[in-house]
This record gives sequence, structure tokens and C-alpha cells, in this order.
Amino acid sequence: MGLIFDESWGDVLIIILIVLVGLFILKVLFTSYAKSSYHNRLKNPSTPLDVDGFVDIAKNAPKYIKVWFLCKLSFGDRKPSEETVKLASVESTHVPGLQVTERAESRKGSKIQSSANAKPLKIDPAAPTPLVIGTIRMGFGHHRIAYAACSWAVHADADSGSSPNKKSTGRTTYFHDLLNVDSPEADLIKDADAIYSKMSRITSNIGGIVERAWGKAMLSGDSDALRISGLTAVHLRPLFKDLPLDTPIIATHCYVALAAVAAGFTNVINLVIDNHAQWFVVVPGCLNLVQGPVNYQNFLKMGVSPKNVQLAGHWIPRDLVLNIPDDCARRIARATSPEFKPRRILIPVGGAGAQRNFICKYVKSLAPLIKQKKVQLFLNAGDHIHMKAAFESVLREIGFGENYDTVTTTAGVHEFRDNLLAGNEPTSTVTLFSFSEYFPAVATTDILSRVADVLACKPSELAFYPVPKLMIRRVGDHEQYSALRAAELGDGTLEAREIEDCDKYMDLFVNGSDLLEQMNTSIIENNKNGIYDGCNNAVKIALGMAS
Repeated sequence: MGLIFDESWGDVLIIILIVLVGLFILKVLFTSYAKSSYHNRLKNPSTPLDVDGFVDIAKNAPKYIKVWFLCKLSFGDRKPSEETVKLASVESTHVPGLQVTERAESRKGSKIQSSANAKPLKIDPAAPTPLVIGTIRMGFGHHRIAYAACSWAVHADADSGSSPNKKSTGRTTYFHDLLNVDSPEADLIKDADAIYSKMSRITSNIGGIVERAWGKAMLSGDSDALRISGLTAVHLRPLFKDLPLDTPIIATHCYVALAAVAAGFTNVINLVIDNHAQWFVVVPGCLNLVQGPVNYQNFLKMGVSPKNVQLAGHWIPRDLVLNIPDDCARRIARATSPEFKPRRILIPVGGAGAQRNFICKYVKSLAPLIKQKKVQLFLNAGDHIHMKAAFESVLREIGFGENYDTVTTTAGVHEFRDNLLAGNEPTSTVTLFSFSEYFPAVATTDILSRVADVLACKPSELAFYPVPKLMIRRVGDHEQYSALRAAELGDGTLEAREIEDCDKYMDLFVNGSDLLEQMNTSIIENNKNGIYDGCNNAVKIALGMAS
């Protein structure tokens, strides 16, 4: 019996060994195939984009199977096109003096039509070199930063002279949103963005272990993630080929910078997002500008060359920066007024539309303060129909029914803000902002930040804004470091991950003036030190490249 048992187990061990050896051989063979596939992609076509040299392949060798698999998910067997997508531009209906790019001729079979007033994009060599602000409409963050850069770019020449309120007259600024250029390349980006937005919404609303897993994934932007992004960005080159290669490009999405470098552009600036150093967010062959010193130090430690990274400051719109002294003085006056002034709380929703459950719970927790006239609530649902419905539902639930104002146009947002800047109060304790268009959904938070006492938002790109901030629950673990940046600068709280944490901060904001005074004083001092001058500095560097 013992002999049979021993012989049986011996056979089992032999089988297991054969399987393991077989799996090892398969892995070796598949790794060899994936490696060959990777190098074939690098050669077809060959471009100036050198990710392996940038990350130091000796220290950060590719995981070939991982790269192969994720490339398959990103773009399958698609071959990069060598065509040029001809561009046109049209005057922005939202930002005076800004030209918005689009496809010059309608794509065959597409329902998207060219703008009636669009003109073929032609760069006049006799005119001042134009500035191109490149972005991708993935969520609100990249677009928000791009518009912040544009706000400085359209005033760049005037700001360098004696009349800072005059717009530049000779230099053109182009807003180049790759998704706005109807093309197969734009379709490729849309597919990727749809997956990211859906996952952000699902994981944020489920919470728990699912949210933690997604959060960890957002921290995994290693050298392989940059390789995959680089190989994807090679497909986007046709969207740049209609521009001269020496055109200064300020990119607010790494895909834009990667595509521009791959296309051969020599004056590319990448505005690095967040406050967490990952290979995924920096780009070889260009100047990467970062918002804070810790990020700068960490990129240097990772091995990014000093010639490729520079500390610039926060990505903030011009109007917000220029008005910091007056806006902070007004907030301090409201906070310290002998006659209590309601705290104005601005709650925006991100571009992915995540956080619905958490934000609705937060609004419920504010109900007593709203009813006591201690808080005025500004809710920005953006262009998310589901968030507008969620806000309407929670307002009914806390007893407001239809007793709130609704603003649905950019003009209405400006009118609302200007009324408050004039010293008046809103006509209702709660105001809901919701839109059918994308631009006002993004711009409303920027516009209202001047009259908000507290911006209650996740620690995204808004964590760097010069307004007192309540940093609510993050979406993705990379955002936690942006909350730390705000807290250390004194213009925001630490991350409040639970409603109870939000309530404690609200108690400090409402039942005293100390925290609001401190935050506004810190913002004033930060401004004197150039903390919020990032976009201004980026434009100045781009102008230097243009000369």
C-alpha cells in the first residue's frame, strides 16, 4: 500500500514538473514574442520619442508581456497613420482672442460638420510665432489647466509691456483639443476616456475594496505605463502634422506632449498634473514643468534629467491670480464681520462624474447649516445629467423642493458672480448650476471661486487653486498628495475622507473665523512668492522658445 502511494505521488510530481517546465517555456517564448512586437512597434514608425533612453532601460527594463497586453487593449493591431489631418480654426465663443482648432474639412461618413466661420489654419511667418495650447478633453482637469494657460497666453505680449489689461494684437493662441479634431485618432482617445470615466464612477460609488483597488491602480504609472502611452501617442501624430515643427506647444495632457515629440516638434512644454511623481506623467524630449518642489525633487530622484524638468508653480487662471489680494481681503472681512455672514460653499463635480454618493451625503450633512442661514450652497453639476438629477433629488429630500435658484448659461454664471462681487447676496440659499455644454461646466468653478468662501472638492487640479479648500474624498490614490500640498501651503485642509471629517472642518469654518483667516492670509503670502504663477511662467518660457 505504501509503495503504491509512493509511486502514485511520484507520477503526480513528474506531471507537475512537466507542467511547470512547459509553462516556463511558454513564458520564455511569449516574452520573446512580446519583446519582438515591442521593438517592431518602436521601428514602425521610427520617431524622435525615446522612452527607453528617458527612463534608463538598465534600471527600468520593460515588462514585455505587460506592455504587449496593454497595447492590445489600447489600440489592438492598429497601424499608425502617416497622413496629415488638415486643420482649421475658429474664434472661441467663450474666450475672446482665442482660436479653437478643428478639422478643416468634414470627415467622410461623419455627422460632425465644420464650423461655418472656420478658416484653414495658415501660419504667417511674418507674424509673431503663435502659441499652441494642446489638451485632451478627458475629465475636466486637463481642459481646466489648458484654459488657465490660454488666459495668460492671449494676454502674453501685453503683460510683458506697460498695459497689462490689453490683449496681444499680433500673436495668435490656438486651443488645440485633440478630441475636437474629428478623426480616427480622436476616436481612439474617446474609447480610452470612456473606459477611465466609467471605472472612476463605478469604483467611487461602490467604495470599499473596489475603490481601494482602483486607487492603487492610479499609483502604478511606472516606466511601462509611459512606454504604453508613448506607443499610443505615436498614433496621434497626424493631429500635429499641419503645424510647423518649431511651434511652441504647451501640453496639458501627457498624450499631447508625447504625440508632439513623436511628430518631431522641438519646443514642447508638458504641464505635469498632480503632486505625485510617476513616469506616466512626464515626457521625454521636452521640458516638464511641475507645480511643487516635492514633485520636482522626486522626479530628479527617479532619474529625470534636470534639463527635462523645472519647478514652475500652480496652474491657475489669470483672473484668479490677479485678484488674489482683493478676493482674500473680502473673504477675511466676511469671516470676521461682527454681523455673521453665511459661508459660501462651492461644490463642483469632476469631469468623470464620480463621487455622486459621497457628495450627496455631504449635501445632506449641510442641511441644518443651510436652513439656519449659516451656509450658502453653490452646486455645480457641470454637464452631467445624472449629477443634476442627484442634486435635485437630495435637495427635495432635505426639504428644499423647488426653493433654490438654477443657472444654466455662462452669462448667468458671470451675472451671479458679479452680483456677489458688488456686495450683494444670492437670491436663494442654494443655487444649482447645470449646463448642456462642456465649456461652462468647466469654467463655472473658476468663475465662482472668486466669490466662494470655501471650495469643497476632491484633491484634483483644484487642490492647487488660490481659494480656501475643503479637500473631500479622493478618486484615485494619486490625489492624496495634492491634498497634502494644499495643507502644507496653508490654503486647504487635509483630505476629509468621511462625512464626519467634513463636518468637523465645517464647524471650524462656520463657528469661527480663525481657519478662514489663516487660509486667506496664506494665499496672499503664497501669491507674493509666485506659488500660483505656473501658467504665467509656462507661457513666458514658451515665448522664449518662440523668439
